[in-house]
Amino acid sequence: MIGAVGALDFKSIGGASGASGSNIAGAAAGASPTASFASVLSDMASRTVETMNNAEHVSIKALQGDADAREVADAVMSAEQSLQAAVAIRDKIISAYMEISRMAI
Repeated sequence: MIGAVGALDFKSIGGASGASGSNIAGAAAGASPTASFASVLSDMASRTVETMNNAEHVSIKALQGDADAREVADAVMSAEQSLQAAVAIRDKIISAYMEISRMAI
C-alpha cells in the first residue's frame, strides 16, 4: 500500500544549491548546517514513508501471529505522529508560499 509512494524530488523546488548558512531546521533534524531546504524536506519525507512502511509490516506480522497488539499500537502511533508532522509542515510551507505570492513587488 505505502510502497506506491516513491522518493520525492525537491530539487525542482529549491535546487541543491539552495540557501546555505545557518540552517536551523537542518541542524535540528540532524543534518549538516549547510544542507539545503530541499534535502532536509526530502529526508523528512523519506523517514515518514519508512515509518509508515514499518507500521504496515508490523500490522501484517500481527495478522500472521508474529507480533502482539502492543507492537502494532506503537508502530501505528509512531506512523500517525510522523504523518501529522508531515502534514503540518506541508501546511506551513503552503501558507508561507501563499503569503509570499500575495506580496506586492
